[in-house]
Amino acid sequence: MRIPFTKMHGLGNDFIMLDGRSNSLPDLTSAVAAALANRHTGIGCDQLIVLEPSNTADFAMRIFNADGGEVEACGNASRAVALLHGAQARVETSGGIIELSPTKGGARVDMGPPRFDWDAIPLDYPMDTSAMPVSWDDLDTPAAVNVGNPHVIFFVRDSEAVPLDRLGPIIEHDPLFPERINVNVADIRDGTIHLRVWERGVGLTKACGTGACATAVAAIRQGLVASPATVRLPGGVLTIEWEAGSSIIMEGPATESYRGSFEWDDYA
Repeated sequence: MRIPFTKMHGLGNDFIMLDGRSNSLPDLTSAVAAALANRHTGIGCDQLIVLEPSNTADFAMRIFNADGGEVEACGNASRAVALLHGAQARVETSGGIIELSPTKGGARVDMGPPRFDWDAIPLDYPMDTSAMPVSWDDLDTPAAVNVGNPHVIFFVRDSEAVPLDRLGPIIEHDPLFPERINVNVADIRDGTIHLRVWERGVGLTKACGTGACATAVAAIRQGLVASPATVRLPGGVLTIEWEAGSSIIMEGPATESYRGSFEWDDYA
């Protein structure tokens, strides 16, 4: 079976988009997702996104990381979906309902409210998620926020100096995080959050939309920045709005790279 796809990216965080809303797709396994995501023998991407019909929203969005693991949310992919869909929509994800609105060159996304309870992150045991009494090397007292998927955030003096390629996988797989964790390191310069992200199941990325949301929420909570917050990632800039008790609003660009097709049996 020949399957069409659209290749897109948000600030360099890239996706294979498969649209199964009108024509159903074959069953997608983790192995197929990982094979398609492989940059040497597949199409290549950070995340594989599958659009499907939904009974509770306009349509559903499934998200597979490059290692084939299915995850709950992806902020950058949400903007790409808005661009692909071309109209405002309510979208079902396993992390909850999100609302998308295309803008010129990108999208504005209502990501829903953040969660802070230890068992909502989730953590292995109770602790204060605003300043966790844990450390890895020089990284200590992080905040934890669930924005549809779990994030731990470290505010540091110089985010570029942190060996995130070494510490990221150690923290991601720490037993404290039973569903693994996305690792964010950030510093604040002239009111702008400068952020690097180790994404679970992917590694270092040029951008992470949910990481920008989680980090901005943690910074606003601690009084380090005001809303709307500007978050600068290696791939570009996002704007995050949030007030206590409300949803997170993310705005930023998305881009279609090219379209193509592949033979399903080559990857199944």
